[in-house]
Amino acid sequence: MEYTIANVAPIFLAPFFAFALNCLLIKKAPKLVDKVSVLGILVAFVFAIRIAVDFTGVANTDYYIHKVFTWFDLGETFKIDMGIYIDNMGAIMLLMVTGVASLIHIFSTWYMKGDVRYERFFLYMSLFTSAMLGLVLSDNLLSVFIFWEIMGFCSYSLIGFYFEKEKAGYASIKAFMTTRVGDVFFLLGILAIWHTVGSVDFVSIYNAVQAGAFGTTVSFLGMEVGLAAFAGVCIFLGTIGKSAQFPLQVWLPDAMMGPTPCSALIHAATMVAAGVYLSLRMYPMMVAGDLLNLIAMIGGITAFGAATIAMIQTDLKAVLAYSTISQLGYMVLGIGVGSYNAAFMHLITHAVFKACLFLSAGSVIHTVHTQEMPEMGGLRHKMKWTWIAMWCCTLAIAGVPIFSGFVSKDRILGDALYTALHAGLGYKYAVPALLGFLGAFLTPFYMCRMMFLTFHGKPRDQHIYDHAHSEHLKLNQNVPLLILSVFTLGMFFSGSLTGLGKIPAPVVPTEWFKTLVDSPTNNLERFSTYTKQQFGSVDTRENRVLEKTVYDSEAMTGYAGPNPDNKDGLHHAHVEGAIASVVIVACSIFLAFLMYIRGTIDPGKFVKMFSGWVTALKNKYYFDEIYIDVIIQKGLLKFNNFLAYVDMGLYDRYAIDGWEKVSRTLYRASRWFDDNVVDNTVDAFGVLAKTGHAVLRGLQSGLIQIYFIVLIIALAIMTVWINFIV
Repeated sequence: MEYTIANVAPIFLAPFFAFALNCLLIKKAPKLVDKVSVLGILVAFVFAIRIAVDFTGVANTDYYIHKVFTWFDLGETFKIDMGIYIDNMGAIMLLMVTGVASLIHIFSTWYMKGDVRYERFFLYMSLFTSAMLGLVLSDNLLSVFIFWEIMGFCSYSLIGFYFEKEKAGYASIKAFMTTRVGDVFFLLGILAIWHTVGSVDFVSIYNAVQAGAFGTTVSFLGMEVGLAAFAGVCIFLGTIGKSAQFPLQVWLPDAMMGPTPCSALIHAATMVAAGVYLSLRMYPMMVAGDLLNLIAMIGGITAFGAATIAMIQTDLKAVLAYSTISQLGYMVLGIGVGSYNAAFMHLITHAVFKACLFLSAGSVIHTVHTQEMPEMGGLRHKMKWTWIAMWCCTLAIAGVPIFSGFVSKDRILGDALYTALHAGLGYKYAVPALLGFLGAFLTPFYMCRMMFLTFHGKPRDQHIYDHAHSEHLKLNQNVPLLILSVFTLGMFFSGSLTGLGKIPAPVVPTEWFKTLVDSPTNNLERFSTYTKQQFGSVDTRENRVLEKTVYDSEAMTGYAGPNPDNKDGLHHAHVEGAIASVVIVACSIFLAFLMYIRGTIDPGKFVKMFSGWVTALKNKYYFDEIYIDVIIQKGLLKFNNFLAYVDMGLYDRYAIDGWEKVSRTLYRASRWFDDNVVDNTVDAFGVLAKTGHAVLRGLQSGLIQIYFIVLIIALAIMTVWINFIV
C-alpha cells in the first residue's frame, strides 16, 4: 500500500490527540475522557492492523518503509530529518503495542471506575501510549530518545498516582532517578554516534558499521576504548535502566505502587520492553563492539536473580514485578547469545501473557481488596474466568509446551546452550546459559505457587472470601483477559501446536515469525541500497516485485550469534535444550504442587535450611541498602557535602564574599585618592588658572603706562641675563 501521513500518522497521533482533547475535557466534560482515550487507541490499533497485514502479505525480510521530513534546517551548517522506519519487526511491534494497550484501556474503565482521579489516569495513559508508538515508528535515535523521556515522565506520574501515599511518592522518585542513570549514558552514546556518522538514523548506523567507521578508539577516563564498544555500552546502559536489568533493577518492584492497569501497560508489556527493543535495533553496534558476552551475562544474572526473589514474595503484584524483571533478563540473554529472533519473539509473547497476568491480578485485588496471597485461597470458585485466563498465562510464562512462552524461551535457551557448548568459544558463555536454565526451573515454581496460594485450597481468610463477589462475564472486566489468554497459545507464533513439531500450513503459516524477523547482521550489505523518501512523495517501492521469503530450517535458524554456520551444532543444542526445558518445567511444577497443594513437602524446612539466603532474598539482595546507605549516603551524599563546602565554604566565602571585601577596600581607596589627590590636583590647577587669568587680565588693562613698565622690566631682565649669566 502507499504510505503517507494519512495512513501512518494516526497510529501515533490518535492517542496524542486523545490526550490533548482530554486536557480540555477533564474539567468541562469529564464523562467523555475515558471514551476519547479508548477511541484514540482503537483508531491506532486499526491502522496498525493495516500495516501488519501489508507486511505479512509481502512476507519479505527486505520490505521496509522509510519516510522523512525536515525537522529544522540551518542550511549547510546543520540539518535534522525526522521520520518513520517500519520493517517487519516494527510492524509486529506496532500491532502488539496497540492491541495490548486497547484491551488494557478497556479493562481500565472497569478497574478505575469510582477513583477520584479517574480522568487523570486516562490522560496519562493516552500520552504514554502515544509516546511508545512514536518510539516504535522512529527512524533515528534522537526521536527515540525524545519519546523515551516522555514515557519516563508518564511512568513517574503513574507510579506516584496515589500521591497521598508516602511510599508512592518515594517509588516514583526512585524510578525517575534510577532510569536517569541509564538515560544519561544513552544520550552520551547518541552523541558519540552522531560525531562519528553525522547522523543517528538506524540505516546510516548500519551502513557505518558495515563500512568500519567505528574501528577507531576514544579516550574515556584515561583509557583507550574502541568507539564501537564505547557507543554500544552507552546505548546498552540505556536498556539496563529502562528494562530494569542488573544492577539498575531496583526501581521496577516499587513501581507497582501505581494502578494495576498501568503496571500491565507500562511496567510489564511495553515501556520496560522498549529498552530491549532499542538493543535489538542497535544489535549491529553490539556485535561490532564485541559486547555480546557482557550482554548475555547481564541478562543471565537478571533472569536468575529476580526469579529467586520472586519465590518468597507474598504480595501478588510483587511476584509479577520480579517475574517481569526475570523475563526481561531472558530477552537480554537472548540478545547476548545471538538469539535475535527468539529475543524479539519473547518480547512479544511476554507482553501478551504478562499484561494478562497483571490485569488478572487487578481483577483479584479489586474483588478481595488485598494483595497478600496468604490471605486468599479458593478464589477459583468465585472468579472462574480470571482463574482460567491466569492459568493460561502462568503456563505460558512457565514454558509449558503448547504455550507461547515455551516457544520463545526454549529457543533462547537452545541458543544459549549452543554458544556455551557447540560454538567453539570454550566456556565463555557457560555461566549465562547455566543461569538461564536455573531461572527456567524457578519460574514455573514461583508462578504455580502464586496460583495455588491465590485460587486453590481452602480460603485462608474466610471474611475476605465471603465478601468477595462472584465474577460474571463482563466486556470491560474479564473479556480482555480471555482475549489475551487465547494468544498465549504457541501456534500463533511458531507455526506448530507444541512449538516442537510442524502443523499444516493452512492452520498457521509455518514459522512466519522466523521468516519475517531477521537480524540486520545477517546481511548488513542490503542497507546500502535502502533509500529515504520524503513524506508526500510517491512511494516508488510499490513498483518493486518482492518475492516472499521462504522459511528454510537449514539456512534460517533465527540465530545471529557466534559461529552461525554450525547447523548440526545448533540442531543438537536445540534438541537438548527442548528436552531439558520440558523436564525442568515438569519437575518445577510438580515440586510446587507437592508443597502448596498436597502439603507433602513443608516449605518451612527449606526456609530454615537456607535461612541466610532467605534473609537476603527478603532484603532483595540488599541492593537498596547498598545504593541508599552506602553509595548515596556514605558516598554521593558525603561527596555532595564536600562539593557544598567547596561551593559555600571556600568559593562563596573567599572567591565571592572575599572578593566583595577586596572590592569594597579598593572602592574606599580609590574614593580617597579621587577626593584627596585627583580632586585637589584638579582644584589646584583651577586656582592656578584663575590666578593666571587675574594677572593676565590686570596686565591687559589697555593703559600705555603699564605696557612701558612691562617693557622696561623685560629689558632689565634681558640686560641682567646677558651681562651676568651668559
